[in-house]
Amino acid sequence: MVAEPLIDLAARGTPERVWNPWRHSRPELSLTGWRHLIVVAPHPDDEVLGVGGLVALARANDLPVTVVSVTDGEASHPGSRSHSPARIAELRVQESRRAARELDVSAPIRLGITDGKVADNEAEVTEALGDILAHCGHTGAWCATSWRRDGHPDHEATGRAAAAACAGTATRLLEFPVWMWHWATPEHPVVPSSRARTLSLPRPAVDAKVRAIAQFHSQILPMSADPADRPILPPHVIDRFTGTTETFFV
Repeated sequence: MVAEPLIDLAARGTPERVWNPWRHSRPELSLTGWRHLIVVAPHPDDEVLGVGGLVALARANDLPVTVVSVTDGEASHPGSRSHSPARIAELRVQESRRAARELDVSAPIRLGITDGKVADNEAEVTEALGDILAHCGHTGAWCATSWRRDGHPDHEATGRAAAAACAGTATRLLEFPVWMWHWATPEHPVVPSSRARTLSLPRPAVDAKVRAIAQFHSQILPMSADPADRPILPPHVIDRFTGTTETFFV
């Protein structure tokens, strides 16, 4: 979430009933042969919204998981008079650490890129991710990151950087949508349905994801009575991420 996002989250967007048949008609994602999962999130909370269930399921199967947060998310409330960008960043880092505990993973590695400026620093992000993959990546490693066509510039730049870092390595790329659910439809020409895979989540994984989402108070609750401090993730958006499946592009 960045200042003046391309997506109007106050609008209701595409209803879940439109997406559900599409989600459930995709082939199942298999975790067979996986040895390590590296999750690269543009902002604190994207790792939970997009792949919180996958992370919980991986940990339930004793797979190591490394989470990387590209930015600290300081631009989520650009008009706030009660919270400075530095304070928002502090809150979001704390929230992501609490969410990580709910998912049984270590606190995210922070790259510290300015929120909203990932594209301007894409080469730096690619280099940093390359170093992380060199440490974590091996046969059976997967890197899950935001989809390169998600509709948010930071999400798309993060996806491109992760794809570039994975290129020529043994680490396989897995992309997850976050904002696609809001602005697109299953028939939209940019949606790569042939590459989509569904991960069915057992109840414990869903419950862990819901608990992790609940840690992001700065995003799901008002930070003050000022309209500029309204929730970035209202209930109708959160509902998109609390079901029994997650979707990935392979």
